[in-house]
Amino acid sequence: MDLKSLNYFISVYELKSFSAAAKACFIAQPSISSAIAQLEQQLNVQLFIRHARGVTPSEQGEKLFPLAKQLLGQAGAIKSFFSEKTSKQPFNLGVTRGLGVERMSLLLKDFTAAKPFVELTLVPHTEKVDARIILKDELNENEQYIDMWQEDYLLALPYDHILAFSDSIALEQLDGLPFIQRTPCSAWSHLQDTLALAGISLDVRAKITTIDYALGLVHAGLGCAFLPAHSEIIKQSDVVFRPITGLQLTREIVLAYSESSKTINSLKRLARKHAN
Repeated sequence: MDLKSLNYFISVYELKSFSAAAKACFIAQPSISSAIAQLEQQLNVQLFIRHARGVTPSEQGEKLFPLAKQLLGQAGAIKSFFSEKTSKQPFNLGVTRGLGVERMSLLLKDFTAAKPFVELTLVPHTEKVDARIILKDELNENEQYIDMWQEDYLLALPYDHILAFSDSIALEQLDGLPFIQRTPCSAWSHLQDTLALAGISLDVRAKITTIDYALGLVHAGLGCAFLPAHSEIIKQSDVVFRPITGLQLTREIVLAYSESSKTINSLKRLARKHAN
């Protein structure tokens, strides 16, 4: 059984699409379709159910998926066992702050599993790097990019705050509101400009740099904060997130790179896989 075909099967299974899997694997869609058809013929089963918006795994496809993952993992382990003396290739990945530990960990876990001979080092995104995961606003002119995550900025409030009982917050309700300022943050500048035009001022109680500290201070009741609300943040049970009426700001997170290589191509494929 061809390991490459199993890898294509896993990609189609995870992305629920032949075309998306082809892009992620950097091959033509007919090659993906042919590999899956050959695999189905070898196993004498149907692995996917085709429909207008993509595919869903069949019962036999569901059974094959964990076995295929296990087999490819064992194949990788065999390669690693006989290549222990091979020197690892250093790879510096620049990462901007506040991207979310959980989703970054899942991405990096897949990356290091796919590239066992790469020595990954995470560094600030302003240093000399091989690739960067950054805000789209931080792109350099010479960089290409792949869209990864997008999230709206929302007002974070203590769960027992009076405004937490409203579905949305009007701009005038922010006047004099105790606030935690997080900088550097481009959304903070937009918020200040909007409030200044409306003649509204905030009562800044603290100035910090990280989202984690901002959440901690909101939970402690020190004030409110304007934060990017991705799923890892929203699931906080002790903080409530509400939109500000008439103010919609979004941040876009991208994988940026200046040149391609096998390692970067692998990271690009995984960036597409983990994108929302």
